[in-house]
Amino acid sequence: MPEKKLRLLVIVGSVRGGRLAPTVGHWFAGEAEKFGEFEIDLLDLADIDLPLAMPAYGAEPPPEVKAIKEPLTERVTRADAYVVVTPEYNHSFPAALKNMIDWHLTEWAAKPVGFVSYGGVSGGLRATEHLRGVFAELHTVTVRETVSFTDAWGHWDHSGNWPKEPEPCNAAAKKLLGQLHWWAQVLADAKEKVPYPA
Repeated sequence: MPEKKLRLLVIVGSVRGGRLAPTVGHWFAGEAEKFGEFEIDLLDLADIDLPLAMPAYGAEPPPEVKAIKEPLTERVTRADAYVVVTPEYNHSFPAALKNMIDWHLTEWAAKPVGFVSYGGVSGGLRATEHLRGVFAELHTVTVRETVSFTDAWGHWDHSGNWPKEPEPCNAAAKKLLGQLHWWAQVLADAKEKVPYPA
């Protein structure tokens, strides 16, 4: 009997008008499907209307916020691994992404996180470096390999669907997915034996 596939949540982290994030996110989700070791869940934060104001610690959010948050929290909880697709805004990552991360806490623990970034000359790597610190605080393991698009708007064809030079991008995605799957499997096995002491 084949083992159940691990679940990968790909988070599209920009909600800005005219964004490239969905194009990059769908491309990466396609590469993850080809990789074949994960069940893919693609989450676009533009579809999630989370408020900035949070309830006090221990307090329940109002019913209208619960209706938004609970399905999202279920997706975050069910995932065995995450990939965050992020642009770089002002040397960091988007506020909507930080907000979504902060609405959750223990759901992230003892799971691996990978990053796909894009931007100008830096390729969004400053956003990735800031995210590493955030996810370390949440008890995750961030994988070393990343996918990064410098001059991102020059990487895609006129239809906006695929990188113009796919080979290096696809190779980087495969390397990232290999490390992510290794960590996801190791951590899932470990948690079955010993609960993580968060």
